[in-house]
Amino acid sequence: MRITKYTHSCVRLEHEGRVLVIDPGTWSEPAALTGADAVLVTHEHADHVDVLRLAGLGVPVYAPAAADLPGLEVTGVTPGEEFTAAGFRVRAVGGRHAPVHGGEPDCANTGYIVDDAVYHPGDSLHVPGQPIETLLVPVQGSWLRTAEAIDFVNAIGPGRAFGIHDAQINERGLSSVNGWIAERTDSGYRHVLPGRTV
Repeated sequence: MRITKYTHSCVRLEHEGRVLVIDPGTWSEPAALTGADAVLVTHEHADHVDVLRLAGLGVPVYAPAAADLPGLEVTGVTPGEEFTAAGFRVRAVGGRHAPVHGGEPDCANTGYIVDDAVYHPGDSLHVPGQPIETLLVPVQGSWLRTAEAIDFVNAIGPGRAFGIHDAQINERGLSSVNGWIAERTDSGYRHVLPGRTV
């Protein structure tokens, strides 16, 4: 499986000519959706879903059943549900967005495990309780401390880990956060620049 990271939390998965895109938000490049067969959306925040772009795409979009996404036709999914999207096997996990302050924002957030190998948690640190080959790790957010990201990687113990959710931090800060996560985890953690494939 080829994984291409785009700006912030958007990733593109390709296998045998099939294309599945996760969290193409308003900050991600339009090229992420070129040739997409289906899209997974973890939650309703604009940095994870560009409603206007997806409304005109004409491919199936899967999102939490409780997500508030006016103007976008989606197939609602709930944690624990298993389904197929673009020929990939997907399991929905988690359930709620991590709290920022005072319980806000509290919206539905569904993480996705694709082909029992790649895990995208969206804006949560839900530990799914199964082996994960490739973990996509949120590295910065108003809801996240670096220590929590490190603990999240160590709790899952993936074969490898790559940083996502990183568009709100400048280059110097990103270098520091990536250094801490790489040093304090044993997962071969790497930061991948937007547009690069692993």
